Order: sequence, then C-alpha cells, then structure tokens
Amino acid sequence: MEFENLDGYTMYGIKEKYAKLAKDSEEKLKLVFDEIDDIALYNQAKVLKAFQNNRISEVHFKKTTGYGITDYGREKIDDTYAEIFNTQKALVRIQFVCGTHTIATVLQALLMPNDTLLTITGRPYDTILETIGIVDNPLSLKNYGVKYDEIDLTEDNDFDIPKIVDYLKNNKVKVVHIQRSRGYSLRNALTIDKIEKVIKEIKAVDKDVIVMVDNCYGEFVEKREPTDVGADILCGSLIKNPGGGLCETGGYICGREDLINLCAIRLTCPGINAEEGATLGQNKNILQGLFMAPSTVKNAIKSAILAASMMEELGFETFPNAFEKRSDIVQVIKLESPEKLEKFMQGVQASSPVDSHVVPVASEMAGYEDKIIMAAGSFVEGATIEFGADGPMRPPYVAYMQGGLTYEATKLSICFAIQKMMEN
Repeated sequence: MEFENLDGYTMYGIKEKYAKLAKDSEEKLKLVFDEIDDIALYNQAKVLKAFQNNRISEVHFKKTTGYGITDYGREKIDDTYAEIFNTQKALVRIQFVCGTHTIATVLQALLMPNDTLLTITGRPYDTILETIGIVDNPLSLKNYGVKYDEIDLTEDNDFDIPKIVDYLKNNKVKVVHIQRSRGYSLRNALTIDKIEKVIKEIKAVDKDVIVMVDNCYGEFVEKREPTDVGADILCGSLIKNPGGGLCETGGYICGREDLINLCAIRLTCPGINAEEGATLGQNKNILQGLFMAPSTVKNAIKSAILAASMMEELGFETFPNAFEKRSDIVQVIKLESPEKLEKFMQGVQASSPVDSHVVPVASEMAGYEDKIIMAAGSFVEGATIEFGADGPMRPPYVAYMQGGLTYEATKLSICFAIQKMMEN
C-alpha cells in the first residue's frame, strides 16, 4: 500500500475541497492560535504551581466509600481549586450531578424568603428556570418567597451598567447573578474585562451584594477568572472545562469561605457540611483532569475557531466570528433551516469515537422548552468538553458546538459534519 500520498483527510473520507477549506483556514488563523497557546501556557503554569504548593501525592488518589470521613484527597482537591481560582475556599464534589446543580445549590444556599435575586445577563439558561421559578415548580425559589428580576444586556453585548446601578440604588439585592456563557442565545460570552468593570460598579453602590458567576464553559479560556476580578462566588461542572475530559461526574463551587460553608450545608445538611461525601475512587480523575484542563481547553478553543472560519467561508453567520476574543469554548453557527441543523448534528455524531453508528433526532429533554437535537459521541455521557453539538429545534436553527479533547480528531469531525451537511 502506498502511504506517501495519503493524509488524514483522505484516510477519513474528507473530500479535497473541504480539506483545502480547513488548511486555508488554519493558515489565516496562525496568529490567533499563537495567542491561544500563550493563554494555555499561562494557565498550565498556574495549575502546575497549585498542585506543587498543595503537595499533591499518590495518597490523595485513595478511594473512600460510605461516609467518606477523613478523605484527604477530597480536602486537597478543594484546596487546589481554591488556589487556582484565587478564592478562600472551594467545594468540589462528585455529588453534584451537573453544572445546573451547582448553580441551584449556590442560589438555594444564599437566598432566603424576601431576598432578591437579580440577573444582569438577561434570561438565564433554560435548565435553571425551574429553580428560580420562571418556569413553575413547587420547590422553586419563587415559591419559597425569593424575589426575582432581570436586566438584559445592551444591543452591543455588554452589561447595561446605568440600569444596573439605578436598580441597585432603588432596591435591596442579595445576589447578583452573571451567566458568563451564552446559553441558547446568539450573544457572545462575556469577557473577564467586562465582568471586572460591572463588578466594580456594583460594589461601588452596594459592597455587601453577593456577585455570583455561572462559570460553565469559561474556565481557562482567559488568563483570569471571575474571582480574580471581584466575583464573590463561582461554579461549574467537572464534565466541562476543568475536568479535562477525565472526570466522570461532579461539579465545583469556589468563593468566599462563609458562602462556601453555606453551599456545603445546602449540598449535604446542617451538621454534616463539607465533612462527608465519599469520592468512590474519582480523586485521581478529578486531579488528573484538572491538570490536563488548560491543554484540553486550548484544543477546544482552536477547534471552535477553525469551525467558525470554515463556516464563514461557506457563507454562514457565526458567533463569535473566527477573529473575535473568546471567553468560553462554545461556537455558535446559524444554519437557518431544520434540515441543515439535523444533517450537521448527524455528521458530528457519525464522526465521534463513541456511538458513531447512532443517528441523533430531535426529542423532548428535561429542563428545555423546545425539542433538542444533540450529537454527543463521548466517553463520558454528556461531557461537553468532549466534542459535541446541540441545538433547539426552533428558528433560526442554531448549532451550539463545543469541546474537543484533541484538535486533530475534532478538526476531522468538523470537516466531516460540514461535508455531510453541504452534500445533502
């Protein structure tokens, strides 16, 4: 067999025009990719120093069961996360079932009857609506007497600071909620610079208000995190960025010690706090995944930028575009028709390492208002740091693409998905 003239594109069945499209895009993106490499190097140094400062050892991989009392690895994981995210304390647990659970835990821990929750990034992500009470649920915050209000972002995708300041001057707010990533909207993720500016304005009006950030999809995308610029507490999922593709479940909350203590009580119960919770042999995955996270996030961002460049060349609108600054790993592609969305998703699934033979179809899903189509051939179910895509079956039929454990595999998947969509 002749190998000299074979390349990965040919091996994988990618037609020459789509391979050329990928190669041409990479040429244009060299300087952008260099900047991503620099951010990854900085974040890798930060993580490596935290591991060394906390003297991570093989003994911290030890499995605990039952109550999980004296789980030294669990304590070291908390300390390492707290250092990386520049906070007083952290709560990293496999008992969190998803990122939404961490967000709900923070809100339920910090808000009491007659307190006010103010969201300053518009309507939150679909899955948290029942927790707040925007969508009815008998155990929502609304039904416990928590008040809720929201302020939309401006037309140019920034915080509406005059409205926020005016609201805080005329209303007593307990928690201000910021959603860093976009959810199912077309806005770009909010940069750390923007988050820093709005937090300064908020604290100038009311130094006691708690600023909470939903950090899902944003970890290690920039050199700074929201808690580096004044956020009191942030949270996210271990099967997204910080898990590095190795974590099998779990979530994290980092922030002020008094706030984390309340979150620990809410996760377990009064008296147990953060002192129990078996890790069931997951400590090694949590630690190794965290160690690998800056590099894994780098691969995901490069993949997203490549997809944006390729789709723009084909005439599709993308958010953000290939050359815009990023603050999360999500790439939005407006496809404009249900057929294109379906074919794109099927192409992503067919090019996955797991369940490539499965054909995704739109269906109802808990926590979502519309039918959702998802492509996720991942080693960990639902892990959005692994390459996948999803989207609601509603106009303008947008694909939300994210993740990528390796750049090379994700590049092939992007080419395959585009080819399948365009050829059909």
